[in-house]
Amino acid sequence: MVADPNTPLYCYNHPNRETMLRCNNCERPICLSCAVKVPTGYRCKDCVRGQQKVFETTTWVDYPVAIVIAGVLSYLGSFLAGILGFLTIFVAPLAGILIAEAVRAATRRRRSLQLYRLTAIATALGALPNLIFLLIGMWQVGGIGNGLIGIIWYAVYAVLVTSTVFSRLSGINIKR
Repeated sequence: MVADPNTPLYCYNHPNRETMLRCNNCERPICLSCAVKVPTGYRCKDCVRGQQKVFETTTWVDYPVAIVIAGVLSYLGSFLAGILGFLTIFVAPLAGILIAEAVRAATRRRRSLQLYRLTAIATALGALPNLIFLLIGMWQVGGIGNGLIGIIWYAVYAVLVTSTVFSRLSGINIKR
């Protein structure tokens, strides 16, 4: 028996919302707030969540390995920020690529969004000690002086390396 096309459908999640949209995977009626746009149409959040679990392949050991590698390499790279000054703008993204590829190799290309986030956080934390030491040194001396430029380059390094690592691992695509 074919359903009458004039019969109103109600969202399975919000029974008081009338809709004409269905999940293209499970065919449940969904409202616009429950719909997730995918390349093939719209899906309900449950179907999208179930599909994401298929693609998350990390094991528990990948997390500490990624955190240690990202933190140590970022810390070592932050020394370059103090030495290179303006060239940090060019070197920090390269350091981010190196860190991301080292983590990718060590985790055997296993993936999950949580792994990418933790790797980015470890990268940021690894970039901070030299910045903090510089700030403490300036505070103890009692003046900003030439240290302000150093602070700027350490901060630029931290932002660029962290954003590069996350975008490289998660595959963020910038749409034009």
